[in-house]
Amino acid sequence: MGDKTLTRADLAEAVFRRIGLSRTESAQLVEMVLEEICGTIASGESVKISSFGSFLVREKNERVGRNPKTGEEVPISPRRVAVFKPSNVLKDRILDAHSQRRSPEPEMEMLKAAE
Repeated sequence: MGDKTLTRADLAEAVFRRIGLSRTESAQLVEMVLEEICGTIASGESVKISSFGSFLVREKNERVGRNPKTGEEVPISPRRVAVFKPSNVLKDRILDAHSQRRSPEPEMEMLKAAE
């Protein structure tokens, strides 16, 4: 896996290059979109982005956990958590990209075995 992380600045730069807005306007646009997504999730609603995935809020029940240092049981209170569920389109793109990266290796092994 690569160690590159896509940042807000990277998104703003991509908007700047592809759409032609100024860098400031591009950054503002990215911020507005992210703020809308965050606000919607924080209010408990789901966000669905077609061909990408859904951001959902799940309710977690109270449960008993353990302190890893001491082994002592500790109650974990109920809470709401944000989760991301990728769409089938995104899952397929990830699988395709993974397959393309791995496909030359078996061919090389077959060539070496034939020698």
